Amino acid sequence: MPTSVSSPLLKRIPPGLWTALAWLAAAVQPIVEYIVMPPGPTHSLNFPRNGLDSLGARALLALAFVLVLAGSAVLRRSTSPAYALVIAGTVASTVAWRQDEIPPLQFLAVDVALCYIAAIRSRRSSLTAAAGALGVLTCYFMMRLLMGDDSGIAPEPFLALTVVIAWLIGNSVHQARAHTEELYARAAVQAVTAERLRIAREMHDTVAHSIGIIALQAGAAARVVETQPARAREAMLTVEKAGRETLSGLRRMLGALRQADQNQEGTGQDHGLAPASLQPAIGLADVERLAATATAAGVRVEVRRQGKHRPLPADIDLAAFRIVQESVTNAARHSGADSCLVRLEYRADELAVEVSDRGKGGGTSTDTGYGLIGMRERAALLRGDFTAGPRPGGGFLVSARLPIPAMTEAEEKARAI
Repeated sequence: MPTSVSSPLLKRIPPGLWTALAWLAAAVQPIVEYIVMPPGPTHSLNFPRNGLDSLGARALLALAFVLVLAGSAVLRRSTSPAYALVIAGTVASTVAWRQDEIPPLQFLAVDVALCYIAAIRSRRSSLTAAAGALGVLTCYFMMRLLMGDDSGIAPEPFLALTVVIAWLIGNSVHQARAHTEELYARAAVQAVTAERLRIAREMHDTVAHSIGIIALQAGAAARVVETQPARAREAMLTVEKAGRETLSGLRRMLGALRQADQNQEGTGQDHGLAPASLQPAIGLADVERLAATATAAGVRVEVRRQGKHRPLPADIDLAAFRIVQESVTNAARHSGADSCLVRLEYRADELAVEVSDRGKGGGTSTDTGYGLIGMRERAALLRGDFTAGPRPGGGFLVSARLPIPAMTEAEEKARAI
């Protein structure tokens, strides 16, 4: 049964909060150490005790806090404007302190925001964001050179390296995520293709069964046409019925399967069609046997049929059985329920199939959910509707609506006979 694993704490915290925490830690520390706390034996040239004495410096620092907090709040919704606000707030804080460089710890917030942008945005957007950060650092470095400041090693090259590292980390996450999504998409396409091939094989067996019946009934009619005209007529009506049902099923399925067949052309793959068999194809008549098998395995399956029970076209009958079979199997393997309810409602123009349980698990046959893909594909090929998901009161519900084509007058007479 698929288990729900909570994400690590580091992933549950929004990226904007990480950005705000990094910036606030670097911005508040000098205020507390050099302004609030009593004078100590050490002092700072970048953060002098009288650095915030002027009202303009305090207002500018307050503006820096507002800019960074606003940018962090909207980082997930509007990445580019939020990133610009974080950079602007960082620059404003250095101006408030009358600094000629950006403290490395304070610039860490810009790196965090850049890493997030590189992880979720296109490469072009993330490179533009990285170029913006490098441009700001270049301006500070050029200003130091023009002012002839030789007070120590310039931090700008080091900060530029952190910008590059942040972009590389975010870009790696972006590529890994894109690769994972591509793998899931390929797996889903392969699952749909495999299901269509399986349907094609079953349709092949169904058609082979119908052709076999047509051949046998036609031969019987030919042998008794002169001696027993009534039996010959009955046999030919059976031939007509089987032929019409087969042709109707082929028309419904061929258009949907044609694209899948075209995708397989030229690949040299063997579809592995089963040999033609004159044994009847499985269908809803086998639901009770399926229920008995599941009950013996430990999950009690109750089958309820509603409406006027009547024969169905072979493709609809087979698809409905496969949906019931897959749903019951999922309930037995993954839900943890001890019972399962199968409802088959024969309506005037459609067949309604519902399989419900009160277990705790999901409704997939594998952790990737390809069982649901297969059932949805069967319903779609028959122009039907399919839904699956948790029930409001607990458990899981699989529901399918398969339209039943209207019978012609000849088919009604044949079935009446």
